[in-house]
Amino acid sequence: MMFSRRQLLQTTRCGFGWLAFAALAHQETLAARQDGAKDLASRKPHFEPKAKRVIFLCMEGAPSHVDTFDYKPKLREDDGKAAPRGLGGFRGGKLLASPFEFSQHGSSGQWISSLFPEVAKHADKLCILNGMHTDLPNHAQAFLQMHCGIFQFPRPSLGSWVLYGLGTENQNLPGFVTINPPQTNGGSANYGSSFLPAVYQGTRIGRGEQVSNLKNDLRRPDEQRMQLDFVQELNRGMATSLGGDAEIDGLIASYELAFRMQQELPGVLDLKQESSSTLRRYGISDAGGRGSSRGPFGGGGGQTGGGPGAFGRQCLLARRLVENGVRFVEVTMGGWDHHRELRESLTKSCESVDRPIAALLADLEERDMLKDSLVIWGGEFGRTPYAQGDGRDHNNKGYSMWMAGGGVKGGLRYGATDDYGFEAVDGKVHIQDWHATILHLLGLNHEMLTWRYAGRDMRLTDVKGNVIQEILG
Repeated sequence: MMFSRRQLLQTTRCGFGWLAFAALAHQETLAARQDGAKDLASRKPHFEPKAKRVIFLCMEGAPSHVDTFDYKPKLREDDGKAAPRGLGGFRGGKLLASPFEFSQHGSSGQWISSLFPEVAKHADKLCILNGMHTDLPNHAQAFLQMHCGIFQFPRPSLGSWVLYGLGTENQNLPGFVTINPPQTNGGSANYGSSFLPAVYQGTRIGRGEQVSNLKNDLRRPDEQRMQLDFVQELNRGMATSLGGDAEIDGLIASYELAFRMQQELPGVLDLKQESSSTLRRYGISDAGGRGSSRGPFGGGGGQTGGGPGAFGRQCLLARRLVENGVRFVEVTMGGWDHHRELRESLTKSCESVDRPIAALLADLEERDMLKDSLVIWGGEFGRTPYAQGDGRDHNNKGYSMWMAGGGVKGGLRYGATDDYGFEAVDGKVHIQDWHATILHLLGLNHEMLTWRYAGRDMRLTDVKGNVIQEILG
């Protein structure tokens, strides 16, 4: 059958249109993938950084500073006496001496409790902040403020701000990972990105997930790529119909990251690649680590981290993540709210974390990573020097945290509480000063790291925060 030129063009014109549409759609798909990668691309800091990455060892529940890193001989001298009125705004109660011995360690002579014999071996690496204080003595509000700067309104978390400011060093892994995060005290808001694009929120690992569960359900990556392209086309269409939408753009970018990371993350999470000596150093037995089906999370997460060796697995995983380019890793250990049975409960909590923390510090140093890795330890506030039965109550007026590596002065004790440990009286560090200092060590000016939202430039430190110059190395 013969066709005239006119008939041929009339018959095939839809095909030409489809070819053009397919080419344009392909270009848009590639552009969307590139835009998602750009959101996480490594970026230059505001100035030369001391640290490139952060590991935050978060002790949920508020560890007692007067029993761990804030030595108070006066408290022991006046044990059982009525607590002085007025200090820190507290009233009543009898002073409770620490049941644990303190001694000096390292050439710096740091006073550290007998609860941390292994961490004490690294005393000259620690920069202990004894003048910490925050706004409220309630767990939920203080925990959120520690992570997000304020607790009154939704705000991006510290890890999200860091990722937004610096990007990631590995496009196939999330730049911000939270291991064993709590479900209470703000829950996901503590690692959320709030008004920042969704790609900057923390990736949750733990609370029972196994490595195998993180693998691709589809055997053929090309099939999954086709499925994802279809979903992304719908997402972009919705964003276009709305005249542009930052939340949908963030969702698109996060989907692209999820597709990339599934090929690399399972290998990073596989602790079987570690030697037996490394596993033992972190307190992980062969039964619970190298040959275990538990995975790196101890078989269940939970408030106290998932059983024997769980915190060691999580610390080792944190090292593997930062070693592979993850910018910010948080490891949460719950169970520090010791209103009762202080001696027994605090001993148990410290025994769970002492050896793994010491192993992490040594491991990073041996790999020449501690110098540019900032390791942080602490909780949302401290505890009272007076007794609450056989425990201690909440205290936001004065408490301790410490930092190591990443440009801080090791072997330094900065700030102080009063003779009993009620409130910070010297070298006071508000939680927003702490945030400003962390960002500074990463080469970020906390006043310049902003995002336009609700008509003004928002930042982690709100309108406050001062860098603690005295602790910078």
